[in-house]
Amino acid sequence: MFSSVLLASALLPLVFALPHTRRDQVCGQYDVVTSKPYSLLANHWGMYEAYAGSQCSTLKTADGNAVAWTTQWSWSGGDGIKSFSNIQLDEGLNRQLSAINSMPSTWHWSQSSTGKVVSDVAYDLFTSYTAGGSNANEVMIWLANFNAGPIAYEYDASGHAVPIAKNLNIAGHTWNLYQGSNGSNTVYSFLPVSGKIKAFSGDIYGFFKHLMDTGYISDSQYLVRAQAGTEATSGTATLATSYYELSIN
Repeated sequence: MFSSVLLASALLPLVFALPHTRRDQVCGQYDVVTSKPYSLLANHWGMYEAYAGSQCSTLKTADGNAVAWTTQWSWSGGDGIKSFSNIQLDEGLNRQLSAINSMPSTWHWSQSSTGKVVSDVAYDLFTSYTAGGSNANEVMIWLANFNAGPIAYEYDASGHAVPIAKNLNIAGHTWNLYQGSNGSNTVYSFLPVSGKIKAFSGDIYGFFKHLMDTGYISDSQYLVRAQAGTEATSGTATLATSYYELSIN
């Protein structure tokens, strides 16, 4: 009996540490798991274009402003995007861009895949003309492009999107900027000039600052959504985020 009590006492610190470890999974089309200040969104918005497939996302750990999560997906058939499973910041939104000073973020991720995959890894942010209003502009910051491509108004003879600006130095990396429409609003996409950025750390407000300084977006618009995840089109892959945080100051 005495040894059992000692064993139970030794395990107590482990038991009390467990609330920081989460195993919440979302597999339904629009399932959501919330762990303030974030929500993990399944968002399989285009799944019915696929001939077959599924996707599950899991919130692994949540500790203060930092989270770790994974998403495993396999989609076949159809040319369109099947999902944008993502982590969404739920605090600090609905502020005018002119009232924001910085948006520091860190995102460490890796992706394993089987065969050819068509997807991206990207921040996805939306502005509106009013607080909580409908989307006016979408700003995407791609950290990786897996056989996909940004929306653009102009494409070259080979079918590649043509950037409206090249070699922009923002948040410690060099980017090309593309502009297009998703049918509902204008989309601005920043893509790395080369390679993939698997360990990003920088102030993503710099991307908004560039768009405001060049007249593409007004600083009177409101930031209404801030997400980060993967647009999956086809193939089989696992995106694992070992560390993610975003703040709006």
